[in-house]
Amino acid sequence: MDRRTFLRGSIATAGTAVFAGCTDILGGDDESVPDPVALSGGKFDYQGGMEIGPHGGPNGQIFYADNEPQPLQESASEGQSNLAWFHTLADGLFPYHFERLDRGWDAEVVYVTDYSAVEWTVDEREGRPRLPSLTAPDSFADATELTYVTGSNATGGMGPDLFPFSVAADADSFVDEYGGQTVSYDDITRQLVDSIGPS
Repeated sequence: MDRRTFLRGSIATAGTAVFAGCTDILGGDDESVPDPVALSGGKFDYQGGMEIGPHGGPNGQIFYADNEPQPLQESASEGQSNLAWFHTLADGLFPYHFERLDRGWDAEVVYVTDYSAVEWTVDEREGRPRLPSLTAPDSFADATELTYVTGSNATGGMGPDLFPFSVAADADSFVDEYGGQTVSYDDITRQLVDSIGPS
């Protein structure tokens, strides 16, 4: 099933995030926040060390303001010492980011896969629908601006995950098809992430 069929004509929007992010940026311009980078080509998750792409599911990247994340293993470089990237959200990006917030790190911006931004196809893994791993820069959007589906039957890179959409109607259609419920970025807590967990 492709996204066009799945969405049944819901409004399609594309584009990457403009500015904003995990910290409030008031009165800034587009150049105040880095653009998302491609996550293809041998990049490995900073939280779990798995390669981004082959496992499916949403990806993410975080640009930190004054800190330099260290990868678990050698990974393709973008020349960005303040950038960390992830092949899952519930098992990778959010646990990592919560730990860094506890250390006092500030994020310039958090980007995650936006399943409203591009066409995609659902395949199956162990009898369950699996979403693809989108790695192009234009498949990412500001994490704080998206609607997430949690508790669905769909899987990502490590099993159950959070699935982000910039169009709320797309998220609602996804829930109709695969179950679950929608939440905002602010609803994503340590407790919610812990309840998702890998399957």
